[in-house]
Amino acid sequence: MQKKIIQISCCLAVFLLSLSLSGNAQSLTSEEIKTQLVKDWERAKTYTIEYLNAMPAGKYSFKPTDSVRTFAQQMLHITGGNYFLMSAAADQKPPSMRADLETSPGAQTKDSVMFFVNAGYDYCINTVKNSDINKWGEKKTLMKMEETRLSFMLKAFEHQTHHRGQTTIYLRMAGVRPPPEKLF
Repeated sequence: MQKKIIQISCCLAVFLLSLSLSGNAQSLTSEEIKTQLVKDWERAKTYTIEYLNAMPAGKYSFKPTDSVRTFAQQMLHITGGNYFLMSAAADQKPPSMRADLETSPGAQTKDSVMFFVNAGYDYCINTVKNSDINKWGEKKTLMKMEETRLSFMLKAFEHQTHHRGQTTIYLRMAGVRPPPEKLF
């Protein structure tokens, strides 16, 4: 009898817990998802600018080893990826940008890198803000990859995060303390 009481009590506890959890669950609207994505891109821009400001202007040509990009080239690579992936997501021609920006001598200064990186993040933020969320599920093909528009937006975010993270080592090896993590 005691075993039955314990089983019934456990079942009742699980039932009551599931009722309380389902009562608290909320759905996100499409606009709330879009707002969160814009907020994340704005945070990523701020975080990247903190990295750009942390590196002294005279060390933008620094690279930890000969086989990798310089700090400036990494940041310009982020910008190129932002334009490339977000323009695919938005079905737009990206703003004109030199194809060789990463290696262009005139683009390697701190002021130039700041300009291009800011413009790239602004492009991403505005693309998300102005996109039709009802089209985010549409499939697109880019370089033989078929993904949704949303997937290309998320890949752009992942790409910039990856390359900014790589520059943490550049800062440390240049004797600069990286900015603290910026999750929110």
